[in-house]
Amino acid sequence: MAHVGARLLCELADDLSLTEQLSVAMAPTKQRRRGHDRGKVLVDLAVALADGATTISDLRVLSDQPALFGEVASVPTTWRSLEAIDEEAQARIAMARAEARKVAWAAGMDPGFYVIDIDGTLLDAHSEKEEATPTYKRGFGFYPLVAYLDATGEALAGLLRRGNAGSGTTADHIWVLDASLAQLPVDPARHQVVVRTDSGGTTHGLAEAARARGVRFIGGFQMRAPLAQVVISVPKKRWKRAISSDGTEELETGQVAEVTDLVDLSAWPEGTRMIARREQPHPGAQLRFTDVEGYRYQVFVTDLADPDICYLEALFRGRGRIECAIRDAKDTGLANLPSHSFAINAAWLTVVLIASDLLVWMKGLCLEGTLAQAEPKRLRYTLLHSAGLLVSSARRRTVRIAAGWPWADELVAAFGRLPSWATVT
Repeated sequence: MAHVGARLLCELADDLSLTEQLSVAMAPTKQRRRGHDRGKVLVDLAVALADGATTISDLRVLSDQPALFGEVASVPTTWRSLEAIDEEAQARIAMARAEARKVAWAAGMDPGFYVIDIDGTLLDAHSEKEEATPTYKRGFGFYPLVAYLDATGEALAGLLRRGNAGSGTTADHIWVLDASLAQLPVDPARHQVVVRTDSGGTTHGLAEAARARGVRFIGGFQMRAPLAQVVISVPKKRWKRAISSDGTEELETGQVAEVTDLVDLSAWPEGTRMIARREQPHPGAQLRFTDVEGYRYQVFVTDLADPDICYLEALFRGRGRIECAIRDAKDTGLANLPSHSFAINAAWLTVVLIASDLLVWMKGLCLEGTLAQAEPKRLRYTLLHSAGLLVSSARRRTVRIAAGWPWADELVAAFGRLPSWATVT
């Protein structure tokens, strides 16, 4: 058998009720009782994406091994399942994902710290696909908006958009924020939830929407000439040393200062603050008009009331981790939208989010050590693509992992940490 470790993702989806919930969500899309369970079809496709599939036809990696993965739908059946996902089905799938996330958090995934990162990413289209348009980087394709939970890397929401969609479209950001909040098993009225954006996504409308929902916001702010003049004129005594992202040490280069009293923030929600950061540009960096006296300046706004501005700056700087999450998503099917149909591509984006969650939950619940922090490519090489022998004896089937594989013990231990398996043992 090949790709033995991918069976771990199937077991995890079952344990966290994801398969069951998706089956209920997709049931109304079937007109006949017989045929494949479309919820399981989505799980199988998500497992294939997590396993490295880039097209729908790659699902054959699972279907060619029925003894290991069970009965897997054909490629045409999978196409029809994706085609059946309309707006109502998307809403039901979102509810199913939220229920599975609740189970995963009860099993140990709850981070206790809730920062939602929202960002857009460009996807190239190499053919005339529906709604594909030129992008601001002179490419051609789509500009989806996605949201991830910073502490765990879970994929909360995604909105497929035309390539010429705006970076700061408030309505799109609010839609993604609402979809993300619906995924969290916590109430913003009882737990602090923060939404974090870059300068392109930070708008008055998003800040007001966050305030209305009991959510705090922190986001980058565009540095224009009048603001730059204010920031570079901040007295030296105001600047404090920045701290590392984990808050354990001061940094030699970065400095932080609050400039709320030097700017007009009356258009923003009450309590909004502005904080500036300056640091020496790295060698070879392209300088900007605001880079004076050997420093590069950045500013952000927030309504968080914490008096420690160095902590707030480190919190904002953590926004860069969403770039890693998006990179991993592109390595898990996001880079290649498979269809001419915009609706099918939107459904594909949803399956990519499910696949991303499966990988995150596998790392958080089943793995330890360095593999618990590994990227998808390494997880596939070490665990998911492991080879083995399927042995039948005494009416039982046993998978024996290839002898001498360096990560065999880690894979066996990962199966043992599955919620249902751990309860049995």
